[in-house]
Amino acid sequence: MSIQKILKERIISKYNLAKDLDPSEGLVLLVDKPKDWTSFDVVNKIRFALKHSLKVKKIKVGHAGTLDPLATGLLLICVGKYTKLIDELASMSKTYEADVKFGAVTASYDAECEEENIKTNVPQSTQEIEAVLPLFTGAILQVPPIYSAIKIDGKEAYKMARAGKDVEMKQRPVTIHSYKLLQYNKPFASFFIDCSKGTYIRSMAHDLGQTLGCGAYLTSLVRTSIDEYELENALSLDEILTFIGK
Repeated sequence: MSIQKILKERIISKYNLAKDLDPSEGLVLLVDKPKDWTSFDVVNKIRFALKHSLKVKKIKVGHAGTLDPLATGLLLICVGKYTKLIDELASMSKTYEADVKFGAVTASYDAECEEENIKTNVPQSTQEIEAVLPLFTGAILQVPPIYSAIKIDGKEAYKMARAGKDVEMKQRPVTIHSYKLLQYNKPFASFFIDCSKGTYIRSMAHDLGQTLGCGAYLTSLVRTSIDEYELENALSLDEILTFIGK
C-alpha cells in the first residue's frame, strides 16, 4: 500500500468528520498533540477509545513521527489497514516553529532540565544569528540529545541519562531544507525549520548556541506540517475522542 492510496475521505480532520467509516479499513487522524503528552500516550488513548466504541478487543493504531512530550503540533495517527503506511508517512519532510533561549544550556537541550552555564554574551542583533544559519542548512551531521528515545545496546538513551550513566550519541545525517529566523527579542528567538526525518530540533538549538559561543536551548516547539498535511487542519485530542465516541 502506498501513500497515494490514502483516500481523502479517510483522512479525519477539521474538514472531514464522516462518522460512517469503518476504522479497521483504514483512517489517518490529524491530531494536534497536547503538551506534556508523549506520542505513545496519544496512540494509547485513541486505541482505547476505538476499542470501547467498536466493542473489539484489538485494533491497530500507530503514529507516524514522534513528538517530544514538551512539543505540540501535528501528529499523524494511523488506524487499521493504514498502519502499513506509517514508515512512509514518517519519512516525509516536516516543518516546525521553534522558540529558543540564548545564554544558557540544559542537559536535555530543552526546558525539561534546569539551566546551566548561564552567560550574558547573547547575540546583539538578528544579523549575528542569521550569519551562522547557513552552517546548519543542507545535508549536515547531527548528534541527537542524550535525552532521546534512541536505543543504545537495546536501552533508551534517556533512561540511561536519567540513571546517571554515560551516554555517547553518534552523529547521523539529516537534511535541513530551510532554517529561518522569524523574530529576535534577546535572549529569545523564534525560528521556522523545514527538515528531513530524524532531525532533532533540540540539537539544532543547542548547536546554534555553541556556534555563537553563548549556549542555547529549546523553550517550545510546534510541528506545523508533515508534507501536505497541515496543523491548521488538525483536531484536538478531545475532538478526536468525541469523533470516535460518535
